[in-house]
Amino acid sequence: MSKRSPKDPRQKIIKRVIGIEGDFIKTLGYKNRYVRVPDGHLWIEGDHHGHSFDSNTFGPVSLGLVHGRASHIIWPPSRWQRIEPSVPPERRPLLNWNGAKEDGYDD
Repeated sequence: MSKRSPKDPRQKIIKRVIGIEGDFIKTLGYKNRYVRVPDGHLWIEGDHHGHSFDSNTFGPVSLGLVHGRASHIIWPPSRWQRIEPSVPPERRPLLNWNGAKEDGYDD
């Protein structure tokens, strides 16, 4: 997804959506270890954990700040491809919006 950067509103940032409203997320260095994504918000993360300015820094993102959705990688030309929606298995929500546990997580 694309949104304005909280650091510089003139810039847009592109991040992966990890959780939607109602999902329970295990965070990576955020002030709370676990977060329930509030209604009307998303949890977004960059692919370079620990070096990304994302929800682990600034928390859940209001849907009203979202500008669009990335569909293709166009730079560098050697990487041109369509982006398939996916969340790495280790970053999937602990519980999804309807309360069902995601596969691979224990109590």
